[in-house]
Amino acid sequence: MKTLLSPTERRELRAQAHSLSPVVMIGNEGLTAAVLKEIDSAITVHELIKIRVFNDERGAREAFLHEMCEKLSLAPVQHIGKIVVVYRFNAEKAKAAKLAAAKKASMPKPPRLTKREEEAGLKVSAKRRRVVR
Repeated sequence: MKTLLSPTERRELRAQAHSLSPVVMIGNEGLTAAVLKEIDSAITVHELIKIRVFNDERGAREAFLHEMCEKLSLAPVQHIGKIVVVYRFNAEKAKAAKLAAAKKASMPKPPRLTKREEEAGLKVSAKRRRVVR
């Protein structure tokens, strides 16, 4: 079952994929079971991947894209030339990122120094209150 993305989500994913390198290459034999397995393992780890298709026919490349999306429940993000970008949401990765953000937010921030203390290069004591500027 192919996943659909809104235009805003696709735009954000295209921006993220810009700096990525192709992770999987599809050769002359096409989409074999081994290639599909490799795509599945890569998408599980990264959520967003680039795939290079070594085929000169645009119709064949689009057929590969549709077949991948149907078999692996992927969302097509972009298809330019021989490069295809696909995405699949990973709930475990999103949960881990949310926990990391919550942990970072719960860490207390150190108190700020006054200008005089900054110029003198003094270190702040743990009991010192924050200075509001």
